[in-house]
Amino acid sequence: MSLLVVAGFVGFLYAVEAFDVATGGSLEDDGVRPRDFSQWDNLAWMPLIHGDWSHLTGNALPLLLLGFLASSGGMKQFLQVTAVIWLTSTLGVWVFGSEGSHIGASGLVFGFLTFLLVRGVFARSWLQLVIAIGVFALYGAALWGVLPGQPGVSWEGHLFGAMGGILAAWGVSRDNRRTAAPATFTA
Repeated sequence: MSLLVVAGFVGFLYAVEAFDVATGGSLEDDGVRPRDFSQWDNLAWMPLIHGDWSHLTGNALPLLLLGFLASSGGMKQFLQVTAVIWLTSTLGVWVFGSEGSHIGASGLVFGFLTFLLVRGVFARSWLQLVIAIGVFALYGAALWGVLPGQPGVSWEGHLFGAMGGILAAWGVSRDNRRTAAPATFTA
């Protein structure tokens, strides 16, 4: 089920890009424009809009893999994690981002990446730590993307997406500890 949801979301991103291409790039100005109060609704669209097919393709595979792994806690938790990352990424860009229109799902990619990397630490789970090691082996070098340096790339979206992933991992582990049954001791 979770693979279908994640794949369906990525498929939707391709449909949005097809519409954008068919309308001459009409959506690309609908990204987040920092500190522009007239475009609050663009906070909802930023992860859905991409500059071109290669931009989308660069996000699609990591979204599929990392999104699927992030959904291992169930669909409700996955939707909550996604919402935290989405909001943290877009609001962070809106408040602190550089001028221009920020677009793309890489905030979600970086959020899922850091969620998976730190979830095991917060949850104190060996299985999740093993998953984190595998994820780091595949995508650890991408973490350099949270630093400025590449023109035309919203490093702010990456940074705040990553921060959202850490926040989501903390929230999930906190909720899981709160709902765990207390230990029973017998004499």
